[in-house]
Amino acid sequence: MATVFETRLIGNIGKDATIKNMERGVVAINFPVAHNKNWRDKRTGESKTKTTWVNCTIWKKDGANLRILDFLKKGALVELIGSPFAKAYNQEDGFLRTEIRLNVSKTNILRPAKCDDILLEDLVDSDNNDCDDDCIETSLDDFTLDEDDF
Repeated sequence: MATVFETRLIGNIGKDATIKNMERGVVAINFPVAHNKNWRDKRTGESKTKTTWVNCTIWKKDGANLRILDFLKKGALVELIGSPFAKAYNQEDGFLRTEIRLNVSKTNILRPAKCDDILLEDLVDSDNNDCDDDCIETSLDDFTLDEDDF
């Protein structure tokens, strides 16, 4: 029986997306997304916020349409669907650090960083007609990841 481990994340992009060319003709588009959880402390009545940062990656074949980079800008509100995983590594100071990561399969720009000069039809990846009008398909069907890719 097949299993599915997929997450939906809605949050704001923390800084502009960057590109990393990987081996085997693959491009990684990386950007951090902040998810804020807001609540009111029952004892004090004080409003509180906890921010969780998720490092996101969109995988594209080398030479694919990278127009999505125009929209993955700091401050944009995005909805992302993908496969989550945790990564642990040692920092230079010797401390172990863990982070939450998301391999993104679908991207929906809910509010662009600059709403003035972007039209919704510009958000649709012209290479893919299977997707709804308000999302961008970013998965690679025949692509597998190694530990070295991260």
